[in-house]
Formats: sequence, C-alpha cells, structure tokens
Amino acid sequence: MHVASSDLKDRRTLVVEDLRTTPVAQRRIELVERKGIGHPDTICDSLVEAISVGLNAMYLKRLGAIPHYNIDKAMLVAGQCAKGFGWGEVTRPMELIVGDRATLTVDGRSLPVEETARAAVDAWVGAHLPHVRPGKDLVTRTVLAAGSEELRRIFKEGQGAIASNDTAGASGYAPLSPTEELVLAVEGFLNSSEFKARFPDTGQDVKVLAVRDGEVVALTVAMPFLCRDIASEREYFGRKAEVLEALGARFAGVPFRIDWRLNCLDHGGLGAEGAYLSVTGTSAEDADSGQVGRGNRVNGIIAFERPTGGEAAPGKNPVAHVGKIYSVLSHRLARLIHARCPALLEVYVHLSARIGDPVDAPWTGVQIVLPPGMGIADVEWMIRGVVEAEVARMPQFREELIRGEHPVC
Repeated sequence: MHVASSDLKDRRTLVVEDLRTTPVAQRRIELVERKGIGHPDTICDSLVEAISVGLNAMYLKRLGAIPHYNIDKAMLVAGQCAKGFGWGEVTRPMELIVGDRATLTVDGRSLPVEETARAAVDAWVGAHLPHVRPGKDLVTRTVLAAGSEELRRIFKEGQGAIASNDTAGASGYAPLSPTEELVLAVEGFLNSSEFKARFPDTGQDVKVLAVRDGEVVALTVAMPFLCRDIASEREYFGRKAEVLEALGARFAGVPFRIDWRLNCLDHGGLGAEGAYLSVTGTSAEDADSGQVGRGNRVNGIIAFERPTGGEAAPGKNPVAHVGKIYSVLSHRLARLIHARCPALLEVYVHLSARIGDPVDAPWTGVQIVLPPGMGIADVEWMIRGVVEAEVARMPQFREELIRGEHPVC
C-alpha cells in the first residue's frame, strides 16, 4: 500500500491512498437496495428537504441571508385506511412531525416558518404522490424551537469564513457497480411515466432489493396496486403477472440471470387480505411509518458493501452543516475523479471537519483502486487538481444546495 499526502492551501489536507482490494463488482456477493419515491422513509427525507429549500428561499427574501436551522429530525407517522377490491378510503391521515431547530424571529419580527413548511410539504406531495390529497391524507405538524446561541452565532455576519456547525464526516464513491445501476434502473422504470401509463393501477411505493451471488441476482420488488382499480383477486394476480413480464422484457439485456419476485407476502385464496393493495399508493397510509436518515444515501441507493456515514443529508442547513455539504460533495468528487480517469477501477472520497472549522477547508482522503500497470503517481496530480478546483468553488456549490439542485435521497 502506498500513501501520498500533501497540504493544500490554507488548512486543507489531502491524502491519497492506493486501496488494494477487490472492486465491489468483482466480488462474489453484493447487496443493494433502493426505496422509491413513495416509500415512507423516502417521503420523509424528501419532505424535510423540500422544507429546507422553502426555508432557504423565505429567509433569503426576508433577511437576505440564511440563518441557523436544521430540519433533519422528522417522522412520518402512518395513517389508517379501509380497503378491498374495488374500493378504499383513508380513515386517519398520515402525519409528518417535524421537530428540530429554526430561526423563528429576528429583531422582534416573526418569520413564517410554519407556513413555509406546510406549503413546501403540500407542494411536494401534490407533485409526487398523485393519489395522496395534500393537507387531507397527509398533514403536517411542526415542533420547532430556536437553536442555541453558540450555533446561531456561526451564521451572524462579520464572523469571517463560514464555520462548520458540527463535527462530521462523509464518504462517496464512483463508479456505480452494474448491480447498483440495475437497482436504480428498476425503481426508475417502475415509477416512470411510461410504466404508469401502462399500469396506472400501481402505486409509487416501490422498494427494490438485489442480492447478487456471482452472475445471479435475486431481485425482490415491493409495489402496491391501487385497490379502487383492482376489481378482484383474479385481476390482481393477472396484473401482477403482467408487471413481472414487463420487468423481464425491459431488463432482458442485463449481464445477470435475474430471479424476479414481486410482493412476496401475496397469498391466493385469501381475497384482499392476500394481496398488496393501497388506497394512496404508499404503505404509509396504514402499514409503515417513515423516518429521516433510514433510506437511501444521497446517490439514491443503500449499498451494503460501500462505506457510508451516520449523517442524514436531507433537511440539514446547506450553509454550515458539513453532514449535508460533504455527503453530496464526496459523491460528486468521486464521480469527477473517475470521469477524469475512467481507468480507475474504484474511487472513494472521504471528507471531514471539526465543529468550528471552516466549511471550505475539509480534511480530504481519496482512496483509489488502480488497474494493473498504473501507479499512484500517475494520477495523484489529477486527483489533487479535481479536489482543489471543487473546494475552491465551495461557495457556488453551497448556492446549488440552497436551491435544491442536488438530490439527497
């Protein structure tokens, strides 16, 4: 193992390491999961991020700057419903409970934090969950309070470089393995407009888990069918067979032998109780609650063989919370490094800062899996150039996060 390190400008440090390991795609086993847009955990992540982007816009309009807040502590509490073949109704709404810290007043002026949060939730639900009535099937409860003076001080003008408001780290990687790409593609297909036009009786709560053993992938999908559109048990199992046929046709060219499974709890002869039916298209209507941070990483998947951290990026403040900034940036850096040198088998980027450190001076570790015949000296200069360029544009990157231009789940 060879390690090369160099000091970057100011207080930044870069360490480059030759990681001598078998690339994930070449290992015998691999597990990858994705929770689709209608999964309770993904809904929860998406809603707090929508609130964050809404607060950013509101604060900039009212104050000209973004003060202290974090909206990354939230739970989506499952509702209740009654349903059967051909009918269904929500009997108790789902509830998003947001409890964290925000700047509620400035110079004695109240700011419309709660109104902004509710509007952001309703807008996101209306845009992404077509069978959920905003404000009726899903309601919002905010339990927010002002943050500590020590953390609020970070955001005050005249403090110089923006300081991290937490001690945290994050890891990103590139490229995606074929299994990771497959999982993303399957969920993307099942929630695509093309698929929903052909199968309008399916919901958005799509969960995909791939377990690869060599060239064989056991691929399990969970996806509800809309109860009002399915008249009988016979029709349900018929439509289920058609979905499996569509999946097999769409992914016939992948370099794996796929064992497809859909809605594994189904049991014929039990009527509606033996079928995965939904009123709203999400299991949050009566089965599963959701929580921030339990879902996909910022690149959209949960990859069991990859490094990760304990930070949940959605809802965190994009100005000073390195748990969010570095989570997105680490994956971006890994992709950019691999794009500059596609011969690299794998790239891993790790970023870290202590609370109070400048956000734009991260400790940076880059681990690379080299192909035969390539040495670390052949690419170290390139890696350093990519990292320096991206860290130098940190202010612009934060602006992009403020506007919600980078996915976080």
